[in-house]
Amino acid sequence: MLKKDEWTQEELFKYTQLLKADGIKVVLIDTILKPLINIESITYNPFEMKEYPKGTVFVFYCDTGKTTKERLNFYRKKFPDYICISLRGGKGYWRPNFQLQKEIEKNV
Repeated sequence: MLKKDEWTQEELFKYTQLLKADGIKVVLIDTILKPLINIESITYNPFEMKEYPKGTVFVFYCDTGKTTKERLNFYRKKFPDYICISLRGGKGYWRPNFQLQKEIEKNV
């Protein structure tokens, strides 16, 4: 999960829960000054971002996801102690009412 270049919205929610259980924080980074609905994010600010604990996962988003994916190498060089990932589809693909549904346990 941490070796991927992109996460979908579903993966963002799922991996955030899994990593939180391991004590790793996931932070959504707004690079276009347009906050997403129904989720907390911070505006891209390198000085503020370096205050987060090492190992924090930064998930960058833009309007379409293309620019942040292209800039991943730049972000990874700028933040070598952090994990940098792009949000697939960016703001344009964001579904504000999306929620993870618990899988129905199968009776075996």
